[in-house]
Amino acid sequence: MTDSARPIVPRTTADAEADLALVQAVLAGAPGAFERLLRQYQGLCWHIVDRMVRHPEDTRELCQEAFLRVHRYLHQYRSESPLKAWIGQVAYSVAKRHLERRRIPLAEAPDGGDGMALAESVGQDFDLEAAWAEDEALGHLHAAIETLPPLQRTLLTLYHLDEVPIGEIAAMTGLAEGTIKSHLFRSRRQLRAVLEPRIGVVA
Repeated sequence: MTDSARPIVPRTTADAEADLALVQAVLAGAPGAFERLLRQYQGLCWHIVDRMVRHPEDTRELCQEAFLRVHRYLHQYRSESPLKAWIGQVAYSVAKRHLERRRIPLAEAPDGGDGMALAESVGQDFDLEAAWAEDEALGHLHAAIETLPPLQRTLLTLYHLDEVPIGEIAAMTGLAEGTIKSHLFRSRRQLRAVLEPRIGVVA
């Protein structure tokens, strides 16, 4: 599914007001406010960090670090962007620094192709959602996703399985939308190469 084909639900005034109200409550020290923020976004944080590092104990510690940073820097949040994207950016940054400290490559090296040409081809590769929907393919698909480098694994699951729009992923990661599309293209191509001989996935 291409990003243009995926319906993008605009951020409503009510959503923006809810984000701002929660942030203001936390900053004011309202009882239970930070716990409410934690409950609302801990799943997002865990998903991003876990997809990056793939180690439960490290994920747990890094999520704790991420929410400590959220609490410390929440006063810097600007309501022009969704709180979800801002917290996702914190989680991504914490996981990225962890991998860099361990000298774990974030992504495969570019293959020398034209990034914009790849971006234009994102929607023309095999249908990941359809492959995911086939029960007998679940094990193969999960194993294939695990072979991807951390960044590409995270981008792929955010976009295709969590259906996060590319614009929001860009806000979380700081990557240009064209760069994200290029990573998605390479990831889908790699998955196709792994899955095609096993379950007959075709482009």
